[in-house]
Amino acid sequence: MSNDLAAVVMAGGLGTRMKSATPKHLHPLLGRRMVDWVVRAARDAGVERLVVVASPETAGSFDGVEVAVQREPLGTGDAVLSARDSLADVAGDVLVLNGDVPALTPELVRALVETHRGSGAAGTVLSFEPDDIREYGRIVRDGDGRLARIVEAADASPGELALREANSGIYVFRPEKLWPALERLEPHNAQGELYVTDTLGLLVGGGDAVAVHSAPVAWEVEGINTRAELAFVAARLRDRINDAHMLAGVTIVDPQSTWIDAGVEIEPDVTVHPFTVIRGDVRIASGVEIGPFAFIRPGTSVGESAKIGAFVEVKKSAIGARTKIPHLSYIGDAEIGEDTNIAAGNITANFKHEPGQPKATTRIGNNVRTGVDNTFDAPVEVGDDAWLAPGAVITEDVPPGSLAGFAPRQTTKEGWVYEKHGNRND
Repeated sequence: MSNDLAAVVMAGGLGTRMKSATPKHLHPLLGRRMVDWVVRAARDAGVERLVVVASPETAGSFDGVEVAVQREPLGTGDAVLSARDSLADVAGDVLVLNGDVPALTPELVRALVETHRGSGAAGTVLSFEPDDIREYGRIVRDGDGRLARIVEAADASPGELALREANSGIYVFRPEKLWPALERLEPHNAQGELYVTDTLGLLVGGGDAVAVHSAPVAWEVEGINTRAELAFVAARLRDRINDAHMLAGVTIVDPQSTWIDAGVEIEPDVTVHPFTVIRGDVRIASGVEIGPFAFIRPGTSVGESAKIGAFVEVKKSAIGARTKIPHLSYIGDAEIGEDTNIAAGNITANFKHEPGQPKATTRIGNNVRTGVDNTFDAPVEVGDDAWLAPGAVITEDVPPGSLAGFAPRQTTKEGWVYEKHGNRND
């Protein structure tokens, strides 16, 4: 596909139906915000010029993309018009994308553009056939399969309501047809809102051809307006991510209970057990085993053939090759060498809870053997080949090859409870 393709991503709405203080398009979804999924799909489809249309409140929330501000929420037509100045020098086709369709794929975007260009149309609409068509506008085609009109559900006849093909709200236009048509839009309500859908009717009415491209998978183009719809799409994106990892050689024992963010890097021959969450900037080398109920957080790298066991949380840490963290530990802001064994119940205490004090780092060397229930009072360093006694709080650096720790020995005061509170059988 040639590079003379631009896109407008509409992300100015507040999404009140989400019932959230967070604007709809900024809701997190498997390591990206909702709108970021759409931007990534457009980029991967070959779009180089891309403008996100945002509200004044969210305009500062975007990095690496050009932003146009829609000053007032005056509809989708006004949103696209807000990007006109930014795309004034674009001679190629212009995609109009909704920022609440995170499951959109680059392949579908490319197919839409190919249909548009192959038909020579002034504009092309992406249609789909949802299981529940609800209040979506119906696509009415002419005898040649091109668009005759889009009928809103409230205005549709019984025969039109029976149509199964719906308007996704995603389009591609030739720019010399798009901008004049937008200028001709008229409001349909007291709020003065303009709708980009109406440009298609203007084009057809003026004798221009408008093509239709049908999406093969309905849920990939359905917009998200509620938390329930967000969860539905999240589960399918989870499956898409997991499938890609499994096809690349990763064993995921129970894909439905495993949540891996987009962008996580996992090499072949890694095994991920059930109820595992892997989030953010994480890299896992070949041969690693991730136990059930593990939580691997951003900034973590796990070396070859290492093990992250059951109920282990790792955050912003580097775990060396063949190192094992088998059970019930929290490792945060740490650097652990190779061939080390972290015993059950180890905690890196990386935060002093003092104003202005940053989190500190725990460094544990190669071939170290920690004890059960060790706590590391960071910043602290344990040298290579050191051993630590059970129950110890490590507050000072441990030289290589040393044995350190030695928690206080148990003291038993026999009969103390009865002497203080009386015999329970009295």
